[in-house]
Amino acid sequence: MAHLLPPELNVDVRGRAGAASASTVAKADGAVFLLEAGKAEGALARLPHPELWLRFYRAAKKDPLLQVLSARLPNARNTLAVVGFAKPGASAFERLELAGKLARKLLERGVARVQCHVAGFQGAESMAWREALASALLAAAAPMPQRKSKATPPCDLRVVEVFGAKTRDFVACRATADGNHLARWLATLPPNELDCLAYRRALRDLARREGWSFRFYDERALARLGAGAFLSVSRANAHRGAGIVRLRYRGPGRGPHPRIGLVGKGICFDTGGINVKSHKSMYLMHGDMQGSAVAVGTLLACSRTGARLDVDCWLALTENEIGPRAYRPQEIVRAANGVTIQVVHSDAEGRMVLADTLVLASRARPRLLMDFATLTGACVNALTERYSGTFTNRPDLHEPLQAAGRASGERVWCFPMDADFDAEIESTVADLMQCSVESKGDHILAARFLGHFVEKGVPWVHVDLSSAERKGGLAHVPTEFTGFGVRYASTLLGDVAFLSRLADRK
Repeated sequence: MAHLLPPELNVDVRGRAGAASASTVAKADGAVFLLEAGKAEGALARLPHPELWLRFYRAAKKDPLLQVLSARLPNARNTLAVVGFAKPGASAFERLELAGKLARKLLERGVARVQCHVAGFQGAESMAWREALASALLAAAAPMPQRKSKATPPCDLRVVEVFGAKTRDFVACRATADGNHLARWLATLPPNELDCLAYRRALRDLARREGWSFRFYDERALARLGAGAFLSVSRANAHRGAGIVRLRYRGPGRGPHPRIGLVGKGICFDTGGINVKSHKSMYLMHGDMQGSAVAVGTLLACSRTGARLDVDCWLALTENEIGPRAYRPQEIVRAANGVTIQVVHSDAEGRMVLADTLVLASRARPRLLMDFATLTGACVNALTERYSGTFTNRPDLHEPLQAAGRASGERVWCFPMDADFDAEIESTVADLMQCSVESKGDHILAARFLGHFVEKGVPWVHVDLSSAERKGGLAHVPTEFTGFGVRYASTLLGDVAFLSRLADRK
């Protein structure tokens, strides 16, 4: 099943000293220059082959939206060069968005060695632009699954040289790119290849390769644990291979390290069940496992940076099928913590499988528990696909959670979680309704529902991945499945002060 895991992205990102010169750039197949927009003519005059750039710029500068110039340089290698113009103080999202445009313009066939040059920016801002350019080139070069009889040739990129930086500056950048690539690759695989049985095998192989521990809770084990919410969804499957995967990474050196719990929704195909989806709503439902892909992509990024964390990654793997055994509205099921649930809609299956998974994950008492899920259309309606929604049982975390979104360029918005929202999911026959009949504010109600399955005292963050799919990609990521969440979570978990704050408040 090796084809279920992406090939390693064989691109070497190197830091280099020195500045751009005609002889230096002539050694590359491609070069990208990032300049300050307000000082464009002066900066262009200092580039290799300034006459060419100034002529192009003066012809194009009447365009108020001018951000990119490109040209083949008159050297022996006929180097393809692109120039981007940026205003000082750009946000992380704006940096990634422009870097993505430059990367897509640059990576033509035959461009194997690329140079990155940043001029006109100082200190941390200059380094942030270098990181954005490297991230965008890695995202654009990452291969995606294809099953065409005549395959599209892979990207030729092999070396990225970033001037004004050291190679060690890009360890986290590269690890995050690997995690994002894994998440996008898994989401893109067709559902007849990545069903939950194959997914489990792929995760086992990945764990063996990366040195993680692997454990699988099958349906029998879940029945013993009383996980009736998960099992109500999986019972319609033609196979009995659904279950919960637990991956475990332990950071290097002597502990104790902060313990982190990651949880992901892994619905490998969602028909909607008895309340069957329309064809447009079902079309991309092989991607309803993106929460699990983001969770394991985050684990990969942590592992490859050697993060001093102890991470348990819990992945709820099943399909939501149609059939005579499918669960139905008005059934009452009992979750692993004893909470009874009145089923309202079979297409609210994500919160059912997450409920039992959160029970198991929170019993380990992590310092932080994060779950990721393509959970509600209501969150997309509220934010579009540009932001994702975050929810937490710790209101004091709203600002650091949104700050991590601003810093990473994967933007999030924190929604309210007041207890009185529970009035909308009160049941006369069970402890909770699965969702409301009207479905207004469903993203908030889903989060309130999930909160009933997190052990008291465990800091918890729920990420509703409204940014998981976007035509044309998002920021620096060019594909429809964006892998949103890996960069965000990696930034959050890399914030030592944030994790220390959680420990202090426990």
